[in-house]
Amino acid sequence: MSEELNITATTKEGKYKELLPQIKALVEAENDAIANMANICAALKYGMGFFWVGFYLAKEDQLVLGPFQGPVACTRINKGKGVCGAAWQNAQTIIVEDVEQFPGHIACSALSKSEIVIPVFDAQKNVIGVLDVDSDVLNSFDKTDELYLSEIVKWLV
Repeated sequence: MSEELNITATTKEGKYKELLPQIKALVEAENDAIANMANICAALKYGMGFFWVGFYLAKEDQLVLGPFQGPVACTRINKGKGVCGAAWQNAQTIIVEDVEQFPGHIACSALSKSEIVIPVFDAQKNVIGVLDVDSDVLNSFDKTDELYLSEIVKWLV
């Protein structure tokens, strides 16, 4: 299924409202989680204009890089380390306005300025990974991003 995104809105919420049905249509038609993660990354990167979008998958005591869109990324992150590791350990979303101010931030790219990390839960409410979204602009993420990105990751279960 080859599809171009059709995003005409100019506000963040408007973009999400146009993008979500398109992402949902992509993931409902496919039952492979990796394929769905790859399409979610591409849709978010190009539909929202994010600097970096990717999934890290929990494997034993580390997060391992999964599908992503953007510059080369860190391959493994220990539990509790950096924003991704903290979101995994605490099983909660973390929004960072300025990554330089986050204790223990792991700088995969010096161009990343702000970040949001959303835990991905399985049907038993275990964290099986995280969705990591970075911006090259300070203070890019807020409760609007948390609301819509949290909805998207639920579609992976």
